[in-house]
Amino acid sequence: MAKKKGEGSPSRQRYLVTGGAGFLGSHLSERLLADGHEVIAFDDLSTGKLDNLQPLEGNPRFDYVIESVTNEPLLQNIINDVDAVFHLAAGVGMVNVVRSPVTTLENTLYPTELVLNCAAMAGKCRVLIASSAEVYGKAEKTPLSEEDELVLGAPGKPRWSYGCAKAVGEYLAVAYHAERKLPVVVARLFNTAGPRQTGDYGMVVPRFVMQAVKGGPITVYGDGVQSRCFLHVSDAVDALRGLLGCRKAEGQVVNVGSDEETSINELAERVRGRVNPQAEIVHVPYNEAYGEGFEDPRRRVPDLSRLKRLTGFQPAKTLDDIIDDVAEECRSRKRKIDKL
Repeated sequence: MAKKKGEGSPSRQRYLVTGGAGFLGSHLSERLLADGHEVIAFDDLSTGKLDNLQPLEGNPRFDYVIESVTNEPLLQNIINDVDAVFHLAAGVGMVNVVRSPVTTLENTLYPTELVLNCAAMAGKCRVLIASSAEVYGKAEKTPLSEEDELVLGAPGKPRWSYGCAKAVGEYLAVAYHAERKLPVVVARLFNTAGPRQTGDYGMVVPRFVMQAVKGGPITVYGDGVQSRCFLHVSDAVDALRGLLGCRKAEGQVVNVGSDEETSINELAERVRGRVNPQAEIVHVPYNEAYGEGFEDPRRRVPDLSRLKRLTGFQPAKTLDDIIDDVAEECRSRKRKIDKL
């Protein structure tokens, strides 16, 4: 960590990316470096992978720390020396949410509080907190606006614990802005997909694509009528960069996603058509995938008007682009495994 904030080129910024070895964090770190900035990636590798940072190794403006964000003294020292923080570290994936709810809550809520407090202590360090559309819970309104009510399920359903933790993080961020004047914005991310994302924790696009690459079957959980909107990771990175650089966004919660709605059945058909037309599509009951009593929202479509008004954001890539990019990576990974 050679330089402190403010040193070097006047336009060069120094960023901390928590969860920097993860799917989204590694893409964001790569883009920030390409823009000429300095980046410190902070990750405990609980779900992140060092392989995701391999393209960045050797860059003199990049450093990484393998440690938990809950190491408060270390976190404070790093935040003292950066201009801004992208806080992406959190529990990942519905599989982990259902099977390890305690760990999910601890890894999601406490680190957010630490990042906000350390940034406030550092003196107006800019912060972006990555939240999730899971905060909408069982809300049935479409499209979902940032001002809509949050309808979380009962505590006995671990499915909703992640959304609850993310919602508390949002309240904390807005409170830090109001009370301590911290320049913070909350990005409420809807489904994001692309290369480097793993299907191991329930993410549907890489799971479907890898299943198709391996010959099938493609397994759809539930009846497949539930719908989602998928944003390419490169577009998500653009949106996050735009929000952190937008002063008018400070103190606000902003939806980030695509509004191209697709049912999971349609997604499976598109993956089959583009990746492996011979792959079979089968349906698996929710109770077999996640256990008894699992609840799943039928639709998740974001209202993106606030994001567009603040940043002019418009997704550049389609769902087909996402499928093609993930398929290319999955085929490459399969070839490497086959050679072993």
